Amino acid sequence: MAGGWSKQGSGIPLSERVRAGEQGPAVPSLPAPLEGETCPARHCWVADAVDRHGEKRPGLLVEWRQGGAGWEGRVVYAARLRPDGWLLVEEWVPAALLAPA
Repeated sequence: MAGGWSKQGSGIPLSERVRAGEQGPAVPSLPAPLEGETCPARHCWVADAVDRHGEKRPGLLVEWRQGGAGWEGRVVYAARLRPDGWLLVEEWVPAALLAPA
């Protein structure tokens, strides 16, 4: 059965794979990994946090995807969702609401 177990394209993220002669969509720019670093996570600022306090929240960007309305980043950040404390939020956020930390 053909499937995802072949080694073709190994090491190239799906977001960067294109057919010969085509140009893929540009992934929003946040700082690239440091030389020799393998972790894809990047620090970022998240605007319009789910708690709606109007403050940018420090977050951790863990991956990108191409959504129907453009690029989105999966981020984790703290938000004040209860009066007595903070909770961790993980969500897909439009790229326009993310900035490098």
